[in-house]
Amino acid sequence: MTDARKPADAAKPAAARAPGSRGQPADAGNPVGPGAPADAEDPLPSQLAAALAGFERYLRAERSLSPHTVRAYTGDIRSLLEHACRDGVQTPDGLGVAQLRSWLAVQHGSGAARATLARRGAAARTFTAFAHRRGWLATDPGPQLGTLKTRRTLPHVLRQDEMEAVLGDLDAAGRRAEQVTAADPGSGSAASGAQAGAQAGERTAAAVALRDAAVLELFYATGIRVSELCGLDAGRLDQARRTVRVRGKGDKERTVPVGVPALRAVARWLAAGRPELATRASGPALFLGVRGGRLDPRTARRIVHERLRETGTIRDTGPHGAASKRSWATPRPRPPRSTRTCRSSASSPATARPTPEHKNRFRQREASRHR
Repeated sequence: MTDARKPADAAKPAAARAPGSRGQPADAGNPVGPGAPADAEDPLPSQLAAALAGFERYLRAERSLSPHTVRAYTGDIRSLLEHACRDGVQTPDGLGVAQLRSWLAVQHGSGAARATLARRGAAARTFTAFAHRRGWLATDPGPQLGTLKTRRTLPHVLRQDEMEAVLGDLDAAGRRAEQVTAADPGSGSAASGAQAGAQAGERTAAAVALRDAAVLELFYATGIRVSELCGLDAGRLDQARRTVRVRGKGDKERTVPVGVPALRAVARWLAAGRPELATRASGPALFLGVRGGRLDPRTARRIVHERLRETGTIRDTGPHGAASKRSWATPRPRPPRSTRTCRSSASSPATARPTPEHKNRFRQREASRHR
């Protein structure tokens, strides 16, 4: 009776499925021994599945990559290994440049974008380098892959007057919301249950308005990523020094200056808005959702799009809701000292895409410095 846990390679010649048929020991060049069982739900052979699991642990523990990057890379490598398995590869030492190129050709034929192909090629090179260091591959075929250059386009941004109009409307809405949350909820104790529910709904809506104003102000003042904003704790904001400590890619921490209007909006949210949404499960999170949990990045992007759409200034700002971040990073005339941002708006952050205008200004500044 056939064991359902073993890879379906009984029909292959012994030389194709025996790791030791190339003159190596039975377990040489493979992440697991020859007798290790495979997961019944995993279409990959046991040794390829173990290699994928080891690669995921490497990305998560040693490289400290973000969960999104780990998920993208492991998904790409699973697709590569499944393609190689259909090509007859059962162990990591059978992976070569032919399988890498044919896999990318299939991705290209299915209509994948250039940026997606570039990321998948980078994931493949990272995996083969990892497998070579582990001794699973005699040589690394990754460097033989060409690097696909992506077409770089300028992002859509908001003009400074448009962003000021958005933040001005949010500031006015925040002041009105602060008055609602400051009202004594017990003043209408004799009111009916329906009226009490309506008052609770108004207070929740006011707290959400204060939160949205603080989110937009902090985005525009610092240019931080949406994941960094959602991961902030209340103790990471230093009101005295006007800075915020954020933890970004690679689990690296940095200190970012914050402007006075953003600090004022966050302080208003902490004093009047956050207590309305906080629950026992809120913890130290700076920004909360309506149910009291930490604000989700998807909700933060929705806040940006909805608030910009309400003012009629929204344009196609991409899937990441980075309109305020990119607007902060775009070169523009230097504003007065009472600016919302506390750093020079002519300098782009580390996460901003350099544009020809950035490069030309840098060359001119360097040339004038050495005259």
